Amino acid sequence: MTNVRKLAIAIAAIALFASACGSSDDGGSSSSGLFISGSSTVEPVSALNAESFNGTNPDVGITVEGPGTGDGFKKFCAGETDVSDASRQIKDSEIEACAAAGIEFIELRFAIDGLSVLTSKNNTAVSCVSFGDLYSLIGPESIGFGKWSEANELAAQIAGTNPPYPDAELVVSGPGEESGTYDSFVEIVLEDIADERDQEAVTRPDYTASPNDNVIIEGIAGSDTSLGWVGYAFYLANQDAVSALEVDGGAGCVGPTPTTIADGSYPISRPLFIYVNKANADEKAELADFVDFYLSDEGLANVDQAGYIRLADYAPVREIWSSRATGKQQ
Repeated sequence: MTNVRKLAIAIAAIALFASACGSSDDGGSSSSGLFISGSSTVEPVSALNAESFNGTNPDVGITVEGPGTGDGFKKFCAGETDVSDASRQIKDSEIEACAAAGIEFIELRFAIDGLSVLTSKNNTAVSCVSFGDLYSLIGPESIGFGKWSEANELAAQIAGTNPPYPDAELVVSGPGEESGTYDSFVEIVLEDIADERDQEAVTRPDYTASPNDNVIIEGIAGSDTSLGWVGYAFYLANQDAVSALEVDGGAGCVGPTPTTIADGSYPISRPLFIYVNKANADEKAELADFVDFYLSDEGLANVDQAGYIRLADYAPVREIWSSRATGKQQ
């Protein structure tokens, strides 16, 4: 069994186990339960914390799912979930949706991720890509490019690229627009170049998109000259099947590692968040207890286990939670 399937099965098992806890013998649900939805990148951490929390709180049913950051915020701002996992900060439009529904949120940054640009283990022709390369291969002007080499002319127009590219099939797999990983990639990698070229800051639409990171990994592993991107944890779990390319954000080629992600030298590093419904936290002791656990040393150990990077200092985050400070923090 491949690592990608092991990770998918493990997450599903944890989520099912957690959601089953607290159910009565006749099949009905207990009154004590939490619902966490949102980022598929953050999902492994929340699922591991749900499992750990249930070790001492077996009567609390916790359902964890990962349809994507955007879809998670839709549910959260409709009052359907207790916690929204997010691989990007909440958007102004989402803040407005929450406000319209009377939902106050507590924003808690808890880890750092490095968006990993990946290719097949069999692709030895490419080792480093710049933001210009990624724009040329995946950006809005690359529609229809079926080979890496078809991007040579576009890349020649953009400073900081590394053409000529190999005359090989270009198969792109990545997250869809519902994903915070998609939004982060567009904002960090594509937006500035798109603005300079008077283009919309989006990816090409003609690639294989999925909300499931494991499906993306399978797509990248399935083509010898593939290209795609996921969160660091999913690369880490599948190094036998995919390779991470170094990325040049203007200061030279840097690969994703715990050190480079933590210190920001890897140019596609980004924060990870959980958003807590304040009213629910005030009313449901089990939700407050779960978030306490999430930010405890034991809970943060699951950041390591999932493959992400801890913050250097959790005092400011714990103070936000302790004071129940609401709204966007930075």
